[in-house]
Amino acid sequence: MNGLGIGDAVLLGIVEGITEFLPVSSTAHLKITESALGLSTDDAGVVAFTAVIQVGAIAAVLVYFARDIARIVTAWTRGVLHSRHREDRDYRFGWWVIAATLPIVAVGLAAKPLIEGRLAGLWVVVASLLAGSAFMWWSERHARLDRDEQAVTLGDAVAVGSSQVLALLLPGFSRSGATISTGLLRGLDRVAATRLSFFLSIPALTGAGLYELKDAVGAGAPAGPRLVGTLVSFGVAYGVIAWLLRFVAHHGFGRFIAYRIVLALVLAGLLASGHLAA
Repeated sequence: MNGLGIGDAVLLGIVEGITEFLPVSSTAHLKITESALGLSTDDAGVVAFTAVIQVGAIAAVLVYFARDIARIVTAWTRGVLHSRHREDRDYRFGWWVIAATLPIVAVGLAAKPLIEGRLAGLWVVVASLLAGSAFMWWSERHARLDRDEQAVTLGDAVAVGSSQVLALLLPGFSRSGATISTGLLRGLDRVAATRLSFFLSIPALTGAGLYELKDAVGAGAPAGPRLVGTLVSFGVAYGVIAWLLRFVAHHGFGRFIAYRIVLALVLAGLLASGHLAA
């Protein structure tokens, strides 16, 4: 990791910012980019660096949804302190976010060695890209799209939050792809499913980034590139969030599914021919 330069960090920050919230798998793209740069995808420093620059992307969510987040946190705090405020929907939603985050926290802590070891290979990414594409296609075929954001329930939040485990264990599945697709299968419309995916990403990705920060320092990840990569991912991710919310209001995910399948086939070809190390 000491050989990671500013240019490498900028490239990885751009890749992270573009792919974190699109249903194409940021993990897959980062692993491919890291391999192309000659970095070992299962190196502890590389894994930690990746988690840290995700904080830039999640900071973009915090800024973009600042008013919503402030309203929810305020309502949740009031409800905790005063029982008369506990009928507020935003108070309940705050608890739903917490409940929906518990599965990924538990799995992430329990399976950390496996995630950073045997599941970090690029052949796993190929299989995960294809599996995630099949899941997204299935959700598109069976989406009812008849419930808006006001109709979201605790069951929706827990189901969508739990689906993040798929992306955690299968790098290439896509966290956003898994969560949005699960929302669609629950009957949510595209905007409601996407916004719920964004809100549930906040504790999961923030926690992962902060947890890995100590490992990034201990593994020798240089501070300069780490900061640059995080700032770049923030700027790029902010633009992607604004674009995606406009896109999903009028379009399905067919183009993303096709892209993922092509990417999986190209990656498999590069691995089979020895142009990329698995």
